[in-house]
Amino acid sequence: MRIAENWQDYKLLDATDGERLEMFGDIILIRPDPQIIWKSAKRSPLWSKAHARYIRSNQGGGHWEVLAKLPQSWAIKYNDLTFMVKLMGFKHTGVFPEQAANWDLFGKLIKTQLQNSPNSGEQPTANPPKVLNLFGYTGCATLACLQAGASVCHVDASKGMVAWGKENAELSHLAQKPVRWIVDDCMKFVQREIRRGNKYDGVIMDPPSYGRGPGGEVWKLEDSVYSFVQLCAQVLSNNPLFFAINSYSTGLSGGVMQYILEDILTPVFGGTVSSEEIGLSVQSTKSILPCGSTALWQR
Repeated sequence: MRIAENWQDYKLLDATDGERLEMFGDIILIRPDPQIIWKSAKRSPLWSKAHARYIRSNQGGGHWEVLAKLPQSWAIKYNDLTFMVKLMGFKHTGVFPEQAANWDLFGKLIKTQLQNSPNSGEQPTANPPKVLNLFGYTGCATLACLQAGASVCHVDASKGMVAWGKENAELSHLAQKPVRWIVDDCMKFVQREIRRGNKYDGVIMDPPSYGRGPGGEVWKLEDSVYSFVQLCAQVLSNNPLFFAINSYSTGLSGGVMQYILEDILTPVFGGTVSSEEIGLSVQSTKSILPCGSTALWQR
């Protein structure tokens, strides 16, 4: 398991009985997590100090119960990156802290590629790797790739999420880096990129288990992921760097995603494929909370 352990402004304080106790900067939140099936005693004294708690509804969804005064939004840092956080529907905050393990990995791959390029001594960013970030959400992975030296095309169906990503880029002093912010259905965008002949050295897919595009297009992960990886393989360059798929769905395990990448990419590009869970360390117990999995093809 790869652990997101380099946070300055995030802590998973405790986890029990279906809930996480988390600190985003100075703000303490309680959020549900279906993975937390144990019912051990609450070890952190900060459960009673939470600013807000997300309450699930029996009919689906839920709502935030505000318990103490808190700002509408606030900033947290991860290394040199800055992200805006705020309370959203479906328990979201705009940041998936466990994904920092992947941001570090993508950054390392990009930096290694640049260091090994023929002109690295003179013009290390003359031909930066091109990365396509699909279902890019608020842009955290996009910013990590930009900071490492890549150029990025960020695509999400939500206009609000793309605007949030731009705001995060401004906060992180990366707005002038080579990035395209696209509001579009990811599948339709990739189809157009194929017709245009555009190619990418890296692809990141962090798709929802279920969702709708801006035109009402239905996306169900288990039904769509294989054909979508086949489609995305057509925008890879002749010598690509990596292809990553992340999943939080219990219906799509890391092993299944690994098999998909092996089946589609390795016959064409060679390389190696792996899959690992990603997780967060629980401060009160020092145990690791699994938080989804990522399959990675790399050259």
